[in-house]
Amino acid sequence: MLSEFEKKVAGFIEANGLLGSADRVLLAVSGGADSIALLYAMSALDADNVLSAELFCAHINHQLRGTEANLDEDFVIAQAAKLKLPVTTKRLDVRGFAGRNKLSIETAARKLRIESLLDMAKGNQCSRIATGHQKNDNAETILHRLARGTGFRGLGGIWPARTFDVPLRLSSQDEAAGDNIKFVRPLLCVTRDEIIEYLKARSLQWRVDHTNVDCTYRRSFIRYRLIPALQQDCTGPIVEQLCELAHSAQKYYILVCTRAEKAWSELADCADDKAVLNLKSFLQESPAVKVELMRRSLASLGSGEKDLTQRHYESILQLAEQNVGGRKIELPGRFVVRREYGNLIFAGPEKSPYSNKQTSSSVKLEIPGQTKFGQYLIQAAILDAGCSSLRSATEDGLMLDARRKIKSRIENRESRIRFVERFDLDKLKLPLVVRFREAGDRFWPLGLPAQKKVGKFLTAVRVAQEVRRRMLIVADSEKIIWVWPIRICEQAKITGATRRILQLRIANAKQSG
Repeated sequence: MLSEFEKKVAGFIEANGLLGSADRVLLAVSGGADSIALLYAMSALDADNVLSAELFCAHINHQLRGTEANLDEDFVIAQAAKLKLPVTTKRLDVRGFAGRNKLSIETAARKLRIESLLDMAKGNQCSRIATGHQKNDNAETILHRLARGTGFRGLGGIWPARTFDVPLRLSSQDEAAGDNIKFVRPLLCVTRDEIIEYLKARSLQWRVDHTNVDCTYRRSFIRYRLIPALQQDCTGPIVEQLCELAHSAQKYYILVCTRAEKAWSELADCADDKAVLNLKSFLQESPAVKVELMRRSLASLGSGEKDLTQRHYESILQLAEQNVGGRKIELPGRFVVRREYGNLIFAGPEKSPYSNKQTSSSVKLEIPGQTKFGQYLIQAAILDAGCSSLRSATEDGLMLDARRKIKSRIENRESRIRFVERFDLDKLKLPLVVRFREAGDRFWPLGLPAQKKVGKFLTAVRVAQEVRRRMLIVADSEKIIWVWPIRICEQAKITGATRRILQLRIANAKQSG
């Protein structure tokens, strides 16, 4: 017969749909009180046919406490054997991983633990991973986030179920399997005191990690110092009150997500290494929806949330509301947010516009012929001006046409870039080369009275950063003749006296055809 504790857990699982149609569940068991309560409560529900899923036990040995850590591992293996559950264990080199990646021990342990549990779940064909998080953990999480700075989403604390965006080392045909693995928290409905009572009532033992009482760690300080101090000034149980706050915040967040999902499909454009939000539509949304849209933009680029605070989101919002182009905000992980020409642009770690490690500094063009430069294909052809319709055009007409083309190219936001330009071949000093932009580059833009620095010219004609990053330079032995895809130079333009024309076409090699 189930105890009241076990019935409470069963009701929470059902109310939140934690297991769904899962037929296998991995139980993450450290050996501490919470995880042992999880192990025995879930086993009791399985024995009473409340669960339809097969249970598996998993233990992670972080190897941070020497002999004690190994004793924890032995203890968990013994408990699993007692319940006749299959068990999987794994030992991690947390200190070495932390040192190599310049992470704190806590961060390194958490990252490795999550990845390892996901691997174990996949190996045992489990679609759910159950952990022993309970109400006190939830309250501590909320206070931790408040101290760091958080919004209503952070106030939601620990959710009953969550899918972690941690890549598994899967083969391509197995990628979907990792996406379906969820972490679930069946004990979020009970407090630490209730767990201890349950274990004592069943005469169950558990392991104690004495490092958990070290208040130099923030989590331990919150648990043993801050919460007891807050409780002295509260009329009700502080843990329960914080968990109620989390539940309310979660319900509010669900409403916000419903609106944000609709707005996202209308105003967001994600491609390559950036996410672009239409500013006019973005600014019409409520503050809560704006924050969620910003979060989604960063998440789409692979930005984690651990180091992002409310201050970062406020800075992005200020940038969006100020009508000043060209400004940017740098975020943790070298992510960048910019405001440009009616858009709010979120980008991954910035690349230098002056270099590309995968491409040599410059490549000579085959004229006529084809030349490969990085991801680009440059096609060159020599035409007879006498057969060209350009010969009958006036110079003013050519200038007007060029300006129209420039305007249309700057406004073009399509991912497929494919432009053609024509030059007076007799005005060029061969050979021609193609390269990326370099600091100090100068050229004479078509239609202007004199030379300008390329950087100042790009600013004057308001060229977006994403265009600058993929921009190419075509030059002869004396001068730059084309800042692709923006403008050609004045000295190489076609006139009524042109006899031979060089036509250059530059396109993405993967898309040309």
